Parts: sequence; C-alpha cells; structure tokens
Amino acid sequence: MDPLGAPSQFVDVDTLPSWGNSCEEQLTTSDTAAETYQEETIRSPFLYNKDINGKVVLWKGDVALLNCTAIVNTSNESLTDKNPVSESIFMLAGPDLKEDLQKLRGCRTGEAKLTKGFNLAARFIIHTVGPKYKSRYRTAAESSLYSCYRNVLQLAKEQSMSSVGFCVINSAKRGYPLEDATHIALRTVRRFLEIHGETIEKVVFAVSELEEATYQKLLPLYFPRSLKEESCSLPYLPADIGNAEGEPVVPERQIRISEKPGAPEDNQEEEDEGLGVDLSFIGSHAFARMEGDIDKQRRLILQGQLSEAALQKQHQRNYNRWLCQARSEDLSDIASLKALYQTGVDNCGRTVMVVVGRNIPVTLIDMDKALLYFIHVMDHIAVKEYVLVYFHTLTSEYNHLDSDFLKKLYDVVDVKYKRNLKAVYFVHPTFRSKVSTWFFTTFSVSGLKDKIHHVDSLHQLFSAISPEQIDFPPFVLEYDARQPPPSDPVVASADLLCMHLTKMFPTK
Repeated sequence: MDPLGAPSQFVDVDTLPSWGNSCEEQLTTSDTAAETYQEETIRSPFLYNKDINGKVVLWKGDVALLNCTAIVNTSNESLTDKNPVSESIFMLAGPDLKEDLQKLRGCRTGEAKLTKGFNLAARFIIHTVGPKYKSRYRTAAESSLYSCYRNVLQLAKEQSMSSVGFCVINSAKRGYPLEDATHIALRTVRRFLEIHGETIEKVVFAVSELEEATYQKLLPLYFPRSLKEESCSLPYLPADIGNAEGEPVVPERQIRISEKPGAPEDNQEEEDEGLGVDLSFIGSHAFARMEGDIDKQRRLILQGQLSEAALQKQHQRNYNRWLCQARSEDLSDIASLKALYQTGVDNCGRTVMVVVGRNIPVTLIDMDKALLYFIHVMDHIAVKEYVLVYFHTLTSEYNHLDSDFLKKLYDVVDVKYKRNLKAVYFVHPTFRSKVSTWFFTTFSVSGLKDKIHHVDSLHQLFSAISPEQIDFPPFVLEYDARQPPPSDPVVASADLLCMHLTKMFPTK
C-alpha cells in the first residue's frame, strides 16, 4: 500500500496468470490423450512444454507498472525516443533516469544496455533499439530485432535476473510489421527458455489492446498449451523458424567449413606425407566460403552443368520461398471456393485430400494465389502418405486447369509431395480429360502415370475409400445417381485410345 492507504499502481508479476494456465479445460482434455497425439501426429519444432509455458505471461497493460526484476524500454540510438512506452517509463522512474542514460552514450541497433529502475517497481531497466523496417532490407531488420530480444535475455541471465517484462520492441514509428515482429519475439524467447530456462522464472509480454490480438493468435505456435494445440498450430508456422536459438536463417549466407580442407576423407595414409601431398586443389575446396553466385548457379542449371545435389538444394530454396509467401499472404478468397480440403482416410489409413474441379473458376481467380493456397494447405499433409480425389464432375472449360499451371505446380512443390502421393482418383472423367491426362503424365511429368486411376462411378471409388471417409459435394452425389452403369462406348473408346497410345509411347 502507498501512503494514505492508496492502492499501489504497480502490478506484481507473480499475481499474473501464466500462459500455460490460460486454458485449463483444453489442458485437461489433451493430457488424457497425450500418448495418442504423440504417436499419431507429426510433432512441431516447438513442443508442448508445461514448464516453459508456466514461465510465460501475456498481460495487457503498461510495462512500466510491472513489479519484476527488469523491464525493457524500446528507444532510438540516442536513447531519447518519445514513444508511449518510453514516456511512461521516464515519467514513473523520475529525473534520475535521464542523468543515468547520458552516461551510456547511446545504444546501437540490436544492443541492450542496463540502468537502475529508480522510482519504478522494477529494479532495472534494459534499454534496446529496434531496427527501422524497409522491405528491401528485411533480412537485416529481422537479424537486428532478433538481437534485441536475445541481448536483453542474455543480459538478464548475466545479471541473475529472475523476471523480465518485455514491451513490444518494434515501435510503430519504426515501421516494423507487427505480426512479423511477433514471430521473431516469441520464437527467440522460446528458444532461450529451452536452453537457459533454469535462469529465469518469468517472462512477461506487456502489450497494448491493439497488440494483444496478434500475440493471442501467435503464442500457441511457439508455446502450445496442449498436444492438440501443438498439432493444430503446426501448419501455421512460417517457413523460417530460425536456428536452434531462434536466429533468422539465410541459406545464401551459410558458411560450410571442412575439418580438413582439401584432404581426401578416405585416405588417411597421406596425413604423414607432409609436403609430399598435392595441395593444388585446396583453393577450390568449400572451406570458409560463401555459397556462391546465385545467378551463376541458375545459369549452370539452364546449361545442365550443375550437380544433382546442387539442383536439389536450389529447388528446396525455391520451394521455401513459395511456402513463406503462402503463410504470409491473405488467401481467404481462394479458401472460400472450397476447392481443396482434407477429409478422412482411405482403406490403407492414408490421408484423403479432395479437389473439386467445378469450384475452380480458372478465368476469374489469380492462379498464383491458387498455387500458394495449395502449398499452404498441403505442406504438412505431404509429410505422410496421402491420396488425392479429384472430382471432374460437371466441370466446364472455365474450370479446366491448363497443363502449364499443372507443370508449374509439379515443378515448384517439394519432393515429399511426389514421394508420398500414392494415388490420384480421377472421378467422372470425360473422353477429353482422359486423353489430356495421358498426354500430360507421359510427356510433361514423370512418375505420375501409374498413380492415376480413372473412376467412372462412386461405387468404384468406394472399393478404395469408404463413403463415410469422404465429404461429397451434393452435386457429385446427384450426378452419380443419375448415371447409367459404366458401359458408355465413348468412355470405352477413350480407354482403348489411351491403351494404344501407351503401347506406341511406352513410359521410360
């Protein structure tokens, strides 16, 4: 209590509920099914951890009011920034803080410096400077913001601080997108607690009303409160989740170092030959050098001179860019078409994905966004075996995906898509679609022809997938009910034509 019996305006962090206690019902439900989720689902890189969740607090309020070991102040390089967080801290700390800051002689972007808390309830203030954000320098901004959070936590560890109150370091006037910055903040804190969790008891994220919704949305990705929440959050993680410490990863900047540059790995006898060893090829060895000229690599790809390993690495990097864009872009207009969705499992227990051709207005939508949506939905599905069911039912020329788009999709997606795709059930095909599919799988892509199964009726489909395992669009059921038994001479001639073509152009 303050003098005259007035209640204190400061908030003790020990009285705030932890993030792990914010959904008791979900936790109770998920604990009973823990073994099931561990066995049947793919685990997130950010595992459900009750102890870590108990150290994290999300609190809507002014960071300057927290009664903890240290609070964080976001400022500029001269530590004189006037933003709502800094102004509140200066007002409550008193005039001595300004005098103390003058002794620090500023602070560079990404660094963290310490002063006393003076009249605050917090004993210390950790000052840091967030980056100015420009899209063309996004990588540098990400690295600087990571350094802010990491250096604050490192300083807290070195000073044996038991609790730290974070403001949102990326101030609005510096232009950093809130959601991007929140990803970096949460994953950096998460990784630090995984490694050094025994040194810190509480980490509080003090947010404003505008910031709270973003933190509420993204916290489950990095601090899942149950195994179920961990599984559900996995598809929404960004492509770049950083390294083991949460630091942004830039593949082009990674350095490969060999223990013995230039020395053959399987020829140990030459170690004792001293100067007799031929050292002429050391200069070309991948030792402490950058990955290389990306444009040169692409030129070599076109000339067919790049190694298979380099091609695979280039393809993976390209796919990761698409995946990162897919997770950051608003694809709600494509999702509303309900043209791609997950349903049950087939008779072999493999995930069934449904594609409804009639729901794809090819001429009216951005097909690049359609490709992004496919990647966004399928990335976590394709890590296990799956099958596709394509309903060609009642499609028109405005719904037909052209071969160029399909070839692009096939070239962009990761190798796991092709490896784990076990079957494509082409339901209600027409003469034209059968012939087109044959030409596409024969001349445009390889390894797909044997996986295509033309299904003329749902009854045939049920031999591979039980009807209760598929969510059928109503028009598909109505169309199938009106169809006579599969004895159509046109369909038979299409099958016969495909058979003759296969004999003329056998798959290599």
